[in-house]
Amino acid sequence: MREARRYWRSFWNRGVIDRPFLVALSRRNGVVQSPAPPYIAGSEGDYEGALRMYEERAATTYFGAEAIPYFDISFGPDQLAAFLGAKLKRQGDSSWADPFVEDWKSLPELRIAEENPVWKRMIEFYRHGAQFSDTKFLLGVLDLHSNMDWLRAIRGTDRLCLDLLDSPDEIERRMKEVRRLFPAVYETMYRAGKMKGRGTIGWIPLYCEDRFAAIACDFICMVSPEIARRLIIPALEEEASYLDHCIYHLDGPEALVHLDDLLAIPRIDAIEWTPTQDGSHIEWMELFKRILRAGKSIIIYPQSGEQLKAFHRELGPKGIVYQLTASSEREVEGLITWLRSHT
Repeated sequence: MREARRYWRSFWNRGVIDRPFLVALSRRNGVVQSPAPPYIAGSEGDYEGALRMYEERAATTYFGAEAIPYFDISFGPDQLAAFLGAKLKRQGDSSWADPFVEDWKSLPELRIAEENPVWKRMIEFYRHGAQFSDTKFLLGVLDLHSNMDWLRAIRGTDRLCLDLLDSPDEIERRMKEVRRLFPAVYETMYRAGKMKGRGTIGWIPLYCEDRFAAIACDFICMVSPEIARRLIIPALEEEASYLDHCIYHLDGPEALVHLDDLLAIPRIDAIEWTPTQDGSHIEWMELFKRILRAGKSIIIYPQSGEQLKAFHRELGPKGIVYQLTASSEREVEGLITWLRSHT
């Protein structure tokens, strides 16, 4: 962990020690890898069972280079909506919020419903997890679909699109309300999870000794740059300024029209590009070069060791994290050796 911390400090400072950064996992030699907990495991109250399942998984997993074991606490992509009182509907191994806003003008100010069972379980889960995981693994930061995604979850996508045309001033007012809630949610999670001193990590597994999160607005692909600049970009600027470090989750080709505005946000350190659900990063070399030229770092998901080498030959080492699952410890160590010898 000490050596990984040294590399992550260098990453956040846009440095290079001896190679690009690498988060590589494989099965441990000589063991059968235990199954990973399913998404939102423990969200209905079996905290101990979910944490023990991850503990067994981690014990049979090789964490190579800058990879750090962590358990991802989640109640689903719309969990922030649940904190405002939305009901979550379980769908397989995930959940979605049931939108409850019928009329913005008759709705009271948006606040965290502190007696809401999902909010209370979130705090309990992090407290229990902090005690259970101490010295063994970290707890991941919540998947924070905040700002306009928060409003989308409580209103519904189609209705919110119409609201932006019919009542943009009301949406701007509601955006200011949820923007004020972002630090409160983060701080509650941070304290309950006893992350001070241990550090933070998230579903995009970049480690930070201070406050880190992946910030996002998937809804941005539904709006024009003009609307985004008025309502979404200021919220993202606030979130990035509140955090010590962050990465922006850029989701889908429709969102690329906003890339220049996102790259202009000074406190965004890095960009994570998700082209499509199963899209390959190898097809987007020029996009990665554009992001790097703007002074932002990137995370790349090679589909093989050979793809990783192709990226490295084209992009060099600076500002890059590779994340991949390898077939063996030997493959992981071989990639580390290759990267060092070619940097």
